[in-house]
Amino acid sequence: MNTPRFADQDALVVQDVVKRFNVASQPWWRQWFGHTTNGQEPANGEPKPLKARRGKELITAVDHVSFTVRRREIFGVLGPNGSGKSTLIRLLSTLLLPDEGTVHVFGLDVAKHEMQVKRLINRVSVEAAFFKKLSPKENLLYGARLYGVSGAEADRKAREILKRLGLRESSYTSPMEDMSRGMQQKVAIARAFLTQPILLLLDEPTTGLDPRSKLEVQSFVNELRDVHDATILITTHDMNEADALCDRIAILDDGKIVAMDTPEGLKQLINRNGHAPTLEDVFMELTGKELIEKDDLEDFEPEKVLT
Repeated sequence: MNTPRFADQDALVVQDVVKRFNVASQPWWRQWFGHTTNGQEPANGEPKPLKARRGKELITAVDHVSFTVRRREIFGVLGPNGSGKSTLIRLLSTLLLPDEGTVHVFGLDVAKHEMQVKRLINRVSVEAAFFKKLSPKENLLYGARLYGVSGAEADRKAREILKRLGLRESSYTSPMEDMSRGMQQKVAIARAFLTQPILLLLDEPTTGLDPRSKLEVQSFVNELRDVHDATILITTHDMNEADALCDRIAILDDGKIVAMDTPEGLKQLINRNGHAPTLEDVFMELTGKELIEKDDLEDFEPEKVLT
């Protein structure tokens, strides 16, 4: 729940953020004599070129990205696979630290105030992790206690959320390993909603869900913003979802933001000879890439129903 402390602050400020992988670390003696660990700014002030680890390729997953998300805004990030969306989410959720630039969540630096930031946010990933031998109930109660939510309150909220997402009562106490991917994703969404975060990070949350479940999740997202005063950042492959949910959208390609505006503003960037353009038209025009690769189509199969 939001507090007066955050009333007049932007929810998220990302300033010139860079994240690289496979960077060769500096020898200890260079660090000892005043060189930084990433090798970019030696003591003499002359930039030093970065090198990759032996046998590895230097990858810049997020490349000087800047944007601001206003309080109570639903902000979307679209991009093809490998564009840096998931890396960006991990940076915002304190799972990774930026090599350059800063990230502030309601005025708190994620690098300097990690624990305080974690109390304000929650994250849903397309690859949600669970104790697979345990039931949804056991997983959710465990996660809730980490955020200081009592067992009784967490159980009541979890049952209510999962019922609204269409999970059968009998599944609530069955092992997670017996559930389809789509059903497990519903539990992951319930786990994030359970703590009512004031900043919710959704990394492709509806992947693997059937159309009805997608609509139920989208309804929940709107409810969190409208009723519980939350701010939501969402990455998605579903253009209709982005168009329906998001106040503004950033299109990410090769780690860089290539466009950012409202859905209607983005559609006005291209001309379709009198035909109303779609977000997919905008995406193809700006990136020249398919949003979903053929190898990823299995991720979008309808959820299997367990008998």
